[in-house]
Amino acid sequence: MDYEDILFEAADGVARITINRPKVLNAFRGRTCDELIHAFNRAGWDRDVGVIVLTGAGDRAFCTGGDQSAHDGQYDGRGMVGLPVEELQSVIREVPKPVIARVQGYAIGGGNVLATLCDLTIASEKAQFGQVGPKMGSVDPGFGTAYLARIVGEKKAREIWYLCRRYTAAEAMAMGLVNRVVPHEDLDAEVALWCAEIMERSPTAIAIAKRSFNADSDNIRGISGMGMQALKMYYATDESKEGVRSFLEKRKPDFRRYQP
Repeated sequence: MDYEDILFEAADGVARITINRPKVLNAFRGRTCDELIHAFNRAGWDRDVGVIVLTGAGDRAFCTGGDQSAHDGQYDGRGMVGLPVEELQSVIREVPKPVIARVQGYAIGGGNVLATLCDLTIASEKAQFGQVGPKMGSVDPGFGTAYLARIVGEKKAREIWYLCRRYTAAEAMAMGLVNRVVPHEDLDAEVALWCAEIMERSPTAIAIAKRSFNADSDNIRGISGMGMQALKMYYATDESKEGVRSFLEKRKPDFRRYQP
């Protein structure tokens, strides 16, 4: 596969996958998701790779979720909502290698969900986390909600989704969303240190451990499938479309005028 939206490199047992769309704060469109799925499978089943690092290009953003310019009732790719997001989320969980989110800036919306799904998250002090779905006429009704609640607790997860606030890296670490926070200039060195430690461990033991962790929460996959079906119908409503319109027109949305 020829990559347009991502960068891929592998060396010394570490595969690094970079969302390379800095002009849109590394937001993903349909093609981005397809490339990420391909790259995760490529790295995940390569016997020479022991750990995968997911990050975004530039210093401003890890990922800011779905690209709203590619969203008009649904996104521009395949899948239930025009993005194969269920498949992307699943592959991050299913590859038998630890996946580390290297978060150097904004991890917002679908980007926050990706960071949540990764096995480990290492963040710069400049990083910010949060969800924006109810501000944008969207939601992630599966791993983005139910799995988030397993990590930060029900009350905090509901706060994150209902209020759509942003959280510093330190706040994210305090709630269990991040494993380590370091000065921005030390981020790559810290990620490299964690990768080196993982490479010294038994790959089979880690693969079994990962599958064991996943088995406990795989019921969320069913919740996600049902939720995405509902999301597809929601995206067709004027209420949801108001979120996209207001974002593109740079104004405050008026969702309540479209309530059924």
